[in-house]
Amino acid sequence: MDMMQVASILRDLLMTALVLTLPSIAASLLIGGVISVLQTVTSIQEQTLSFAPRIIGVAIVMMVTLPWSLKMAMGFSSRMMFHMLEAVK
Repeated sequence: MDMMQVASILRDLLMTALVLTLPSIAASLLIGGVISVLQTVTSIQEQTLSFAPRIIGVAIVMMVTLPWSLKMAMGFSSRMMFHMLEAVK
């Protein structure tokens, strides 16, 4: 296994991790922004107010995207198995 293959595997790992975490992070960012605007408008400065909606929103997004996430993870795993079998040869 040469450095180009290792770099390719590392790039695949990082891109897969980025794509898998993107929906949850985007939901948390969006919900946090909306709650922040509402807190500014209503002058309520409670720090824990944005925590519960974020947790609920991220949980819902994770449940909705779970089948897609599992397909992505299985695809990554099969690619890594292929690389492992190629390295053994």
